[in-house]
Amino acid sequence: MKQFRYPPVPFDEMPYVRPDAAAQRAALVSAAEAMRSAGDYPAARKAFFDLQDAREEFETMFSLCSVRATMDTTDAFYETEIRLLREEAAKLIPLKKAFDQALAASRFRADFEREFGPQMMKLVDAGLRTADERIVPDVVKEGELTQKYQKDSAVASADFRGEKCNFYGLLRHMESTDRRERAEAFRVWAALYARIAPGLDETYAALVEVRNGMAEKLGFKDYTDLCYLKRRRFDYTREDAANFRRQIRETVTPAVADIRERQRRRLGVEKLHWYDESLLYPEGNADPIGSRDELVEKAGRMYREMSGETGEFFDFMRRYRLFDLDTRPGKRMGGYMTSLPGYGAPFIFSNFNGTAADVDVLTHEAGHAFQGYLAMRSIPAAMLRGSTSEINEIHSMTMEHFAYPWMGSFFGENSEKYITSHLIGALGVLPYMCCVDEFQHEVYAHPEYGSADWRKAWRRIERAYMPWRSYDGEPFLEEGGFWMQKQHIFLYPFYYIDYALAQMCAFQFYGLMKTDREKAWEDYLRLCRAGGTMGYFDLLELAGLDNPFADGTVEKSVGHVLKELEERY
Repeated sequence: MKQFRYPPVPFDEMPYVRPDAAAQRAALVSAAEAMRSAGDYPAARKAFFDLQDAREEFETMFSLCSVRATMDTTDAFYETEIRLLREEAAKLIPLKKAFDQALAASRFRADFEREFGPQMMKLVDAGLRTADERIVPDVVKEGELTQKYQKDSAVASADFRGEKCNFYGLLRHMESTDRRERAEAFRVWAALYARIAPGLDETYAALVEVRNGMAEKLGFKDYTDLCYLKRRRFDYTREDAANFRRQIRETVTPAVADIRERQRRRLGVEKLHWYDESLLYPEGNADPIGSRDELVEKAGRMYREMSGETGEFFDFMRRYRLFDLDTRPGKRMGGYMTSLPGYGAPFIFSNFNGTAADVDVLTHEAGHAFQGYLAMRSIPAAMLRGSTSEINEIHSMTMEHFAYPWMGSFFGENSEKYITSHLIGALGVLPYMCCVDEFQHEVYAHPEYGSADWRKAWRRIERAYMPWRSYDGEPFLEEGGFWMQKQHIFLYPFYYIDYALAQMCAFQFYGLMKTDREKAWEDYLRLCRAGGTMGYFDLLELAGLDNPFADGTVEKSVGHVLKELEERY
């Protein structure tokens, strides 16, 4: 077993110690000088890994602090600490750039590429284009704004039938079999967003301004070009993304519209509204059986039976309590997986609400964590352990499909109902993902836009991709306010389309599972083990996957799913 910096302890016992900023600066300066003066490749390689070891402490403490700040956005200590660490990280940008310049210009560059592959230097070169001392204040400001958004959305709550609910609590009521309860929860949910919308609009306007400012300072045409490079999109362009969205609009949108019509008839309603969309069965959706701890126990059995690798991984997660799954007041919305590299530990964050989404967390985020667990133990260069989001989301989404044979443990006699719902959800969200992506392209192409323009743009795009969508006359949403419920728009610009690209590949894996599960698992494991050591297209080829941008791939990827759903729903 690889030895990590810190001895393994449960997450809640991991001590947080503010990293020594002066030591970090000194390590970067020393590493850059060592790289420049290296007389042979072993010396240059040593300089690279010495810096990686020195940076591991900072990155581990940063991650630990960030997780705890999201676990309780009202915690003044961690709120202050993460702000300080973001400021320090931004100040290190010029020193990190100096090291990367030394690495890129090293006469041993070809040796690094021979040992680690050409992707390493592509990442270094891209980093040099996107990092500059001039944008340090902007990076600090962006971090402050995203932290403000997380807190403002996390603490928002409303009273619903005598219960104080945050956004996730209200979503649970929107899966009720009682349509009046769904509609009532929906209106409270919409009113809650309408109430905090002015503040969110102000925060987003400031984010757009600071991001556009960074792009201008760095000489990019617009923030879209800068963000594509920051997201390591070396293999495709915004035009390719537009072509992919077109395929979704032409192939998937009509198929989902047909499913929504079947759903309307099943529910026996005259018109399907948004608060109806999450209820696929009039008698109720499949909800998991058991408490939080029982679901984690069931997941443990599933992963031990799935493979030796997944069993070892999940036992590690449980032993060291590397989860925070409960919804609480003040906790950040959403879910994510992150890593604590000094401990060799992934961490899963979520907001359980008693619906099937809780099981999705134990498969989706666990897919990310599984890949991270493998990579931290097998890939020496930390910068190559994770790939681009388009690949990373294949790890998670494919794991959701691999878990199907164990759904009887989670849902009992409703396991088939869950699988049907999961497939419909995976397909049905694709047009929405394209809405989010096209919306962001429009926002950053039009820096003169304000909140009213954003709403108009969203509603126009939404109607193109989701013509069935009805908000039952709710003014705030009918006017285009729905965009702001997607946290990726605030926190992770241009990320969301990566889920749609990855779902194409997950559907391809799922199709192979139906005929040769062993080969599907071998291909999947090969992809996970490769991490980010190769580029996007090369990793797809390694796993035997078709390029989602190529004409016809969307139709091919979803074809077997549509056929299965005709039989299931």
